Amino acid sequence: MSRPMMADTVSAARTVTLQFDDNALLPLLYGEHDRHLAQIEQRMGVRLASRGNRLSITGSAEGTSVAEAALRSLWRQLERGENVAMPEVEAAMRLAQRRADAPRESLPDTPEPRLPLSDLPAIRTKKGAIAPRSHAQADYMDLLARTDMVFGIGPAGTGKTYLAVAQGVAMLMAGRVDRIVLSRPAVEAGERLGFLPGDMKEKVDPYLRPLYDALHDMMPADQVQRRIVSGEIEIAPLAFMRGRTLAHCYAILDEAQNTTPAQIKMFLTRMGEGTRMVITGDPTQVDLPPGQKSGLVEALSVLDGVQGIGVSRFGEQDVVRHPLVARIVAAYNRADQLAHGAARTGGPGAAGAGTETLRRGRKENDGTGK
Repeated sequence: MSRPMMADTVSAARTVTLQFDDNALLPLLYGEHDRHLAQIEQRMGVRLASRGNRLSITGSAEGTSVAEAALRSLWRQLERGENVAMPEVEAAMRLAQRRADAPRESLPDTPEPRLPLSDLPAIRTKKGAIAPRSHAQADYMDLLARTDMVFGIGPAGTGKTYLAVAQGVAMLMAGRVDRIVLSRPAVEAGERLGFLPGDMKEKVDPYLRPLYDALHDMMPADQVQRRIVSGEIEIAPLAFMRGRTLAHCYAILDEAQNTTPAQIKMFLTRMGEGTRMVITGDPTQVDLPPGQKSGLVEALSVLDGVQGIGVSRFGEQDVVRHPLVARIVAAYNRADQLAHGAARTGGPGAAGAGTETLRRGRKENDGTGK
């Protein structure tokens, strides 16, 4: 366990020293060649110095506070026997930073987190516990555990589908549902693939591969295959859902932004007794033909306020893939906002505005300003 030994403030600088009781865990906390400490220093703008089982944090009051909270969280994970690698370090900092910023946030879609860092939920599968890497993920996991129908809305890389599959696997293993049904619309992402060879399964598998990948992260490969053969796990294109009633199952509709209004209504009304449904999608990445309205966008409007339906929204700050993915999402969001603003005011064309925004974003990210 870690505990602060002292806290000194000299002008704007602050130093906090933590002491850790288990020297065997220190190399895991620090990372190979102190990589984890270097990551925290770079991200939080603090200086970390270790001596024996003590670690001092020096920097601004906010930086040291966030770094301390992140290190405490990582230490608790190690004490529980959980793995700590670079993604977990990034997640701990994101959670600590969001919690520190929350009291100052005023936007309606970024509420103050309800759960302390020490009391965040976890989804337990045979391959271990899956913990949230952002407060938005924690709220999403909370909704998945207690709500019959959940919409997970946000950009790529925020864990919408991954956590939905994890919750389904956990409920199947606990005997709370009889089977898992995973579905996606068979829509190409901006290109035509033509006629694919093989039988029906081979034709639709490329569209459903992300769902297979998530399943294999939760369960051993042989068990996934055995459950698919037995019907406990069913992966099917959305077109195969019509006329069915899904009872006592956990159903996920992925990439729902590529459904038509009629398709998503058809899927939602398949819900039978004892069934949980999760619908995930990113309204900014619609691959439908031009002029075709997204069923996900319409469903969110029509079902707003309906009792028993939960909506969890993710933002660019919740992207948990490579840090560059978050910056890419942010750059495209800035380009979209500038293009929409230009369209409303009759200013420069959207394409030119978006290009200029992306150019400016690259200058900010590489630090050259040139």
